[in-house]
Amino acid sequence: MSISPIGFTPGFSSLPSMPSVAAPAPGGEGFAGMVTDNLERLQGLHSKSDKLIVKAATGDLTDIHDYMIASSQSSVATELTVAVRNRAVEAFTEVMRMNV
Repeated sequence: MSISPIGFTPGFSSLPSMPSVAAPAPGGEGFAGMVTDNLERLQGLHSKSDKLIVKAATGDLTDIHDYMIASSQSSVATELTVAVRNRAVEAFTEVMRMNV
């Protein structure tokens, strides 16, 4: 029995895609580069949300849905970043407790 993949769903074409996980290329930045890139993306989401709320406050925003979507994306991305950071700190603490 095989499960067929889910096809294209109308209305969800603008959702961000998850980055693929691959081994870093030799000489690449590796984990540090990945963290830096994702923090820059998070900053970009917050900047977009901030710009849209300023437009809403000045009356220049034509569709409030744009702000709500940007705000939700930045909120979820921040929550994910904090959760990953907390797990990394827990893992580091656990490694430091290990006897050598």
